[in-house]
Amino acid sequence: MNQLRDNLKQLGLSPNHIFQLVKDAISEDLAGGVDLTTTATISSSSVSKGDLITRDHGVVSGLHVAAAVLEYCGINHYEILVNEGSKVTAGKAVISLQGNTQKILLAERTALNFLSHLSGISTLTSKWVTEIAGTRCQIRDTRKTIPGLRSLEKFATRIAGAVNHRHSLSESALIKDNHIAASGGITAAFNTIKKMYPGKFIEIEVDSLIQLKEAVALKPDLILLDNMSVKMCEEAVAITAGSVKLEASGGLTIENAKAYANTGVDYLAIGSLTHSAPALDIGLDFREEK
Repeated sequence: MNQLRDNLKQLGLSPNHIFQLVKDAISEDLAGGVDLTTTATISSSSVSKGDLITRDHGVVSGLHVAAAVLEYCGINHYEILVNEGSKVTAGKAVISLQGNTQKILLAERTALNFLSHLSGISTLTSKWVTEIAGTRCQIRDTRKTIPGLRSLEKFATRIAGAVNHRHSLSESALIKDNHIAASGGITAAFNTIKKMYPGKFIEIEVDSLIQLKEAVALKPDLILLDNMSVKMCEEAVAITAGSVKLEASGGLTIENAKAYANTGVDYLAIGSLTHSAPALDIGLDFREEK
């Protein structure tokens, strides 16, 4: 347990948060009762060996989260066979395990749910990162995450080569269109934040080159170009001339990612990394003793 906690910390994850998520997930699965099928069909003294195996190629992440599930359920004999963020092919064993069969079957679905979901995010993220390779641009995630899973989902994007956007509303300021409309304009919103929270990182969202020029004059840390065409992004890069970092967002697809990256913007913000990534197919296979 202590070694796993240290490993989670090294990955930038909170062990306490992970184990609380695991506890809640197992509690949800049992709903105050027992696993009826397993209890009825498997002897309480039965011991099995098995592997978590990929059914498709992709990038795996969440291996240590899956390990937390195993340990919580009483499976302490396991080995993580690949590194977090590894590219794998179908049929690759990523974790081997041995222990009480009933406990393995209790852990199975929750471990796979975490592992498949996070690996799916890493797999999709890797495709975006590969698509813009060779440019100076980087892929960034967003706050479009499943409530309660943000730190894990952002870990999954980060381990696959993306850059994390802010983790919380209190970490930094992002002045969006509704803030601008409700506060009296870009300059008013910026100056208020600057006065109230001096030293905090401030990003401004703009949807026109006119707004861009106003925002540049304020010298924010970053400007988000919202739903701008490739041509408009090129003009924005020319207007700012390297005086402020730029992030493109909205209307981005894997097909046009390289074109946007080549405009000279610093980041592409991709919400789909976390809100639309399909799970990577991973399953548990017991090994038959010969």
